[in-house]
Amino acid sequence: MTQKHENDISYLIRKAAYTLHTTLGPGLLESVYETLLTHELRKLGLDVKTQVALPVVYDGLRLENGFRMDLLVENKVVVELKSVEVLLEIHHMQLLTYLRLSGYKLGLLINFNVPYIKSGIFRKVNGLEEQSAPSAKSSAPSAG
Repeated sequence: MTQKHENDISYLIRKAAYTLHTTLGPGLLESVYETLLTHELRKLGLDVKTQVALPVVYDGLRLENGFRMDLLVENKVVVELKSVEVLLEIHHMQLLTYLRLSGYKLGLLINFNVPYIKSGIFRKVNGLEEQSAPSAKSSAPSAG
């Protein structure tokens, strides 16, 4: 089985969020969106962990449950879910902190409490190298 790149996983997560949002709309609890998005992603064949503990180490002290990431998809993409009227800067910083502390390279902040889900999805990176594009060279032999 081939490893998926973070960007491919991100596409599938956004697709599942779109499906969920167009079916149910805004206004539900975050926990409902978490359960249903997990279901949608697993239907796509993705490995999804929920409420993943993220330890924090400070000055020799280790807090095993310092933070909890809402979703970890394919052990590569962190997803932080919200269902709030307005996303605050602290919500964006929270996801960036999760990425920095965990070492994961890509995260999505998704707020389902918006009229159009596209305006509620934010991509955050932590040193992610972009996927290399396939070669544009033709495999046909050259004339000459």
